[in-house]
Amino acid sequence: MAHGAHGSVLVVNSGSSSIKYQLVDPVGGGAIASGLVERIGESEGLVKHTYAGNTTTRTDAVPDHGAGLRAVLALFDEVGPDLAEAHVVAVGHRVVQGGSVFGSPVIVDDDVVAQIDALAPLAPLHTPPNLTGIQVARELLPDVPHVVVFDTAFFRTLPEAAATYAIDRAVAKAHDVRRYGFHGTSHQYVSGKVARVLGRKLEDLNQIVLHLGNGASASAVRGGVAVETSMGMTPLEGLVMGTRSGDVDPAVLIHLQRNAGMSVDDIDDLLNRRSGLKGLAGENDFRELHKLVEAGDEDAILALDVYVHRLRKYIGAYHAVLGRVDVIVFTAGVGENDDIVRARALEGLEAMGIAVDLERNAGRKKEPTIISPDWASTLVMVVPTNEELAIARQAVATVEAAGYEGTSDESDPAPAAAGHA
Repeated sequence: MAHGAHGSVLVVNSGSSSIKYQLVDPVGGGAIASGLVERIGESEGLVKHTYAGNTTTRTDAVPDHGAGLRAVLALFDEVGPDLAEAHVVAVGHRVVQGGSVFGSPVIVDDDVVAQIDALAPLAPLHTPPNLTGIQVARELLPDVPHVVVFDTAFFRTLPEAAATYAIDRAVAKAHDVRRYGFHGTSHQYVSGKVARVLGRKLEDLNQIVLHLGNGASASAVRGGVAVETSMGMTPLEGLVMGTRSGDVDPAVLIHLQRNAGMSVDDIDDLLNRRSGLKGLAGENDFRELHKLVEAGDEDAILALDVYVHRLRKYIGAYHAVLGRVDVIVFTAGVGENDDIVRARALEGLEAMGIAVDLERNAGRKKEPTIISPDWASTLVMVVPTNEELAIARQAVATVEAAGYEGTSDESDPAPAAAGHA
């Protein structure tokens, strides 16, 4: 097969009750096959596998992640593509939290697994399923190098002034309390893509990247290096999100515990699952939210106002952090598809040289697009993110740097025999 000539990467993103995967061509950039395992551990699971334009669906019970990944590999065998023919050179795993330990992708061994496990208290919802995915995939695909790419790695460069919370130093140090930032793979990919699309050197560009999905984060990127980001020790801080509150006075939590009788778990559930747009308007899908706004729903109108106000506040703050902004870029589900949010977020910033051309902005953007008017001193762009491709490319680079060049077929039991052509 053509895509087997230079090898492919199986990218696995293992969540608490789901596994998303893509077989990626890291050179051409396309997804050869992709799929999703949902409702792991429930009475009826769901496995979807898409290849060559056809989607195959199974609804058998998926008792655990091992069963889920086995079902995926069975579909590769049954429906295609054949993984041996696809010449899988690496399995790339997304891990949310790399702490202060991991600043770049690493090849998985038992020590790496132990280190990730030790970081689990920093991301108790995400790290255990991330690790399960890695362990199961290593058992089922033992002959291929496995590479972990960390969501936090891009933000390891944050200046101490940006990464440090103003709490007792000893407490912070003892419990690893600092700003880690998340969505790093996306922020890094998008800021790099902007430079390539514009034909400019990444080192010459100051960018504000707005990753707006159900989770949302902003970053300030100076010359390709992250200098500030909105998510903090966890993905809860910063912008208003689908179900997460973003910034909130910490004393609100103390108040709710003391006066509303809420436990730590109650407050955790409130801030992560019952806040954001969902908490304000009962709806965290922007398509539905806009329908409610058009129908005059006051809660929905306020929710959109709050969302946009917070976004604009961060754009202004990051303008001050950077001093000069060459590009503001929108990405991810909302950023790529919602022209109302894009236009409203930058409304009234013309005096700063920032504006949106309504015609250029209209509709969903599947390709990198400039949406600012010609006169604006700051370019505004929409650039679709591709975290799977970013993970695949980082995995290949990591494997090659470790001396696995010419990694042989997944079916060949000796991938470490580098030195093949």
